[in-house]
Amino acid sequence: MIDLRLLREDPDRVRASQRARGEDVALVDALLSADERRRSSGVRFDELRAEQKSLGKLIGRATGDDKAELLKKAEQLKADVKAADAERDAADTETQELLLKLSNLVHPDVPVGGEEDFVTLETHGSIRDFAAEGFEPKDHLELGQLLGAIDVERGAKVSGSRFYFLTGVGALLELALVNAAMAQATAAGFTPMLTPALVRPQSMAGTGFLGQAAQDVYHLDKDDLYLVGTSEVALAAYHMDEILEADKLPLRYAGFSPCFRREAGSHGKDTRGIFRVHQFDKVEMFSYVAPEDSQQEHKRLLEWEKQWLTSLELPFRVIDVASGDLGSSAARKYDCEAWIPTQGKYRELTSTSDCTEFQSRRLQIRVREDKKVRPLATLNGTLCAVPRTIVAILENHQQPDGSVRVPEVLRPYLGGREILEPVAK
Repeated sequence: MIDLRLLREDPDRVRASQRARGEDVALVDALLSADERRRSSGVRFDELRAEQKSLGKLIGRATGDDKAELLKKAEQLKADVKAADAERDAADTETQELLLKLSNLVHPDVPVGGEEDFVTLETHGSIRDFAAEGFEPKDHLELGQLLGAIDVERGAKVSGSRFYFLTGVGALLELALVNAAMAQATAAGFTPMLTPALVRPQSMAGTGFLGQAAQDVYHLDKDDLYLVGTSEVALAAYHMDEILEADKLPLRYAGFSPCFRREAGSHGKDTRGIFRVHQFDKVEMFSYVAPEDSQQEHKRLLEWEKQWLTSLELPFRVIDVASGDLGSSAARKYDCEAWIPTQGKYRELTSTSDCTEFQSRRLQIRVREDKKVRPLATLNGTLCAVPRTIVAILENHQQPDGSVRVPEVLRPYLGGREILEPVAK
């Protein structure tokens, strides 16, 4: 959530952020009104309580008719205090509910617009000219079937659409990717973490995933637990309700977990293969830093993502995501999109978001420095979303005979294999 003081001091900035996101601007005025009622009712309650205490002292010294009159006044005052208390609580509840609906403030340098209004910041690698090489590229599913690596038919039989099996070298390729990604993260100073896949509502709400993203979340009603769509949730809630010491920052974690998404808004999109699925594994970077360091940390996370994709020898571009395509918790987000030959376009493989103080305020995570306590900043960055990375590797490193060249960084994790060969039928 945002700082209420900032809302009071500069409501136009908050309105502009809501407008840039394409979200409800009227929410700002409703929140200002609720906050004013909360503060005024709090003052009213404090005044009545002070009057009540003073009256109590007078009653103790009064006698006769004077005491009777004071007791009558005390009864009325008691009712007034109770009513003021209820009004204060109601206004506070309304303020908090509205505050949780308000998205993070968009960074002023973020391009304004929708999904297609991003700005390309840089491109890396060379796109292969398959026509010049004399063959037409196969898509990842055909390659995966030739390699005995992907089985979507049995995935659908067992679990339904958008589920799959990774088999043989497919399973080994996932393990290689996870181990290589974790090795890079550990070398960069991240603490490896295996995180829970089920979290409580306060963890999910605290990270901002029960707002606009709620339709994509799986909920277990009987247990009131949520399946995470990213280990960002567990990593953000790891220090929930804690005060961290400033000299311990930055704290950096690399989480590995299964991820679950309904993909509710993607009907008819990417239905072939394993690009858009309901369950997948992912290595996620997560940082806790002082608020003034968040923009620099954001650039570091992006550099680690670029290092990873470069090591996989993939052509990719970096985009500055437009305001209307940001998640509610992100002030700014960069995506790294790899070239997918058979689609003829770049597709998102990794992303990194600066969430400033938005999540830490919700989760009550603070930092102590010079005896002062304040919220800190949180950031996240996908290092390896496994299925999409497999898609990009298979398609970009395929050979005319259906074999796939293994990027050098993965070979130590695949027993030295340089080529993934088609299996005999």
